[in-house]
Amino acid sequence: MNDDTLLYRQVHPDWIQDGRATSQTFRPTPKDEQRLSIHDGDRISAADAWRQYTNQGLESHGVIAVTKGECDLFKLAVLPNPLPGSPEHMLIDFTGKSGNQTKRIARRLTRIANDRGWIFRP
Repeated sequence: MNDDTLLYRQVHPDWIQDGRATSQTFRPTPKDEQRLSIHDGDRISAADAWRQYTNQGLESHGVIAVTKGECDLFKLAVLPNPLPGSPEHMLIDFTGKSGNQTKRIARRLTRIANDRGWIFRP
């Protein structure tokens, strides 16, 4: 993985407004334990990441992405987290960020990803 590696994030249909992802897409919820699920774009295509995700019965409107380098700008670690059947699964780690910092970073990452555009939509 390098700074330009795309990190794919699934966008739940509830997180869409006017055709764009909302900041909820990059804001960890309590069940996330400050870590967001992503896929390593060097190891899987966005379409395959979407299929893998939705084949588990989970909903996704499509895939957007930030890069490893963009996460580094906000001092967010990108951690390997291989799962059975998904060796390319990773986490963006928000541990140590306050609630306000997390919201601010989520807004900025979402803006970056929205400016990049949809990587995959079914």
